[in-house]
Amino acid sequence: MFVKNDLKPFSKKIYLSSPTMHGEELKYMTEAFRTNWMSTLGENINEVERIAAEKAGVKYAVGLSCCTAALHLCVKFAGEKLYGRSHTSHGVLEGKRVFCSDMTFAATLNPVVYEGGIPIFIDTEKESWNMDPVALERAFETYPDVKLVVCAELYGFPGRIDAIKRICEKYGALLIEDAAEALGATLYGKQCGSFGDYAAISYNGNKIITGSSGGCLLTDDIEVAQKARKLSTQARENAPWYQHEEVGYNYRLSNVIAGVVRGQYPYLEEHIAQKKAVYERYEEGLKDLPVKMNPITEGTEPNYWLSAITINEKYMCRQVRNETEATYTKEEGKTCPTEILEKLAAINAEGRPIWKPMHMQPIYRGNPFVTVDHAGSVGEDIFGRGLCLPSDNKMTAEQQSIIIETIKDCFSA
Repeated sequence: MFVKNDLKPFSKKIYLSSPTMHGEELKYMTEAFRTNWMSTLGENINEVERIAAEKAGVKYAVGLSCCTAALHLCVKFAGEKLYGRSHTSHGVLEGKRVFCSDMTFAATLNPVVYEGGIPIFIDTEKESWNMDPVALERAFETYPDVKLVVCAELYGFPGRIDAIKRICEKYGALLIEDAAEALGATLYGKQCGSFGDYAAISYNGNKIITGSSGGCLLTDDIEVAQKARKLSTQARENAPWYQHEEVGYNYRLSNVIAGVVRGQYPYLEEHIAQKKAVYERYEEGLKDLPVKMNPITEGTEPNYWLSAITINEKYMCRQVRNETEATYTKEEGKTCPTEILEKLAAINAEGRPIWKPMHMQPIYRGNPFVTVDHAGSVGEDIFGRGLCLPSDNKMTAEQQSIIIETIKDCFSA
């Protein structure tokens, strides 16, 4: 039994993951202002694309307004390569099935729907919290017509993206790698974002480095890179007037935001080291509790973006969730994600539930779902017993120790 402490709220909120600025960002933003390059052209964009491609180990990067825009263009290019250009308003994947990660943010697969595709959700692997290769193989056996896979890497902890890639090659499918959360993470020394036929990374405000928004499409195909730059600027043709032969998008990265990203890239490894220290302090501080940290797959070096835990099912008190609310019944020596999140909020610290699996979402509840666990969905189980902990890289060891004590108190009477 743990002794309950009277823990006072932090005077300043401890965030899940907030931006960390260093000063160089302002220099590059000011340069954009001073030179009047405030739109979607400029040296900052050029440099971000160069650095992003070099860091990921790919030939080309295309700076875009957000990672979702990058994923949309990935889906569009993959669909055109597989099925040809669409001549309808329904998209290049009209009526086509696509295998997608189940436990992820909706942005991973929404672009499939933008292009008229039908997501089929692949369950999560217990050992990695990422797409289960065994479930993917079963999905191909059940739906042999599928030729596209969209796989996300969760919380900066890569799974078996190498095995996912081999399975795609076996069945003649293309792979889109959503590395939004995994920038800087590696598998056997190979950077996340370099495994897919097409890939996307994010500079959203809470990511490991940030521009407040923005993202990149990563590719080894120069034609794809050129086409992405064209489509992201409303698909204007090379003519002396505004001429358009296909539908385009306002997806290009701003030179001002690119200045922030450019100033952040030199600190990527420093941020990863700080996030790793947060993870390791949780691992040590919670080792005597009936919880498990989010797993590290053999051969991977995560970027440790978000630290998370699952509670041993024997120590779960009764928790009931509907579509928008959660309640629980307190039991001695037991807790649940809802209680821990409430107690963290009470001390002014931000935690979050695990991503609710897509097959559980009202909008996608009728879509096919493939699992290998006859006892039920692995992702659903992780969602039910798990939560993301405050993982801000500016959190001090002393602040984190208070968060750890708060979690311990949840297992007391």
